[in-house]
Amino acid sequence: MTSTQGIKTVLHPVSDLEAAKPVYAALLGVQPEADSSYYVGFEAEGQHIGLVPSGGPQGMTSPVAYWHVADIEAKLAEVTAAGAKVQEAAHDVGGGRLVATFTDPDGNVLGLVQDR
Repeated sequence: MTSTQGIKTVLHPVSDLEAAKPVYAALLGVQPEADSSYYVGFEAEGQHIGLVPSGGPQGMTSPVAYWHVADIEAKLAEVTAAGAKVQEAAHDVGGGRLVATFTDPDGNVLGLVQDR
């Protein structure tokens, strides 16, 4: 089994990006490092908190925690062998970052991130 590097990224779907930004800035005590119409990202104390308007193309309906891993394909193979189902296969989202999501047996969505 391969280990994870822990949860370092959590994405939150928001219905109103402009209304959510100041709330998360106040909560985290920092301004966003990435700020666009399709994604707002904050870096705070080693955590990345992202705001995704309307759940983005993934159709998120609740926050999704992303575990950082050294080998995303190996970890996907491990979790699917253990009973998870791949929801979104590993794909590059830019800057050498790969992401994937899967569901546990209860349908909870979990994420993986690999930075190259």
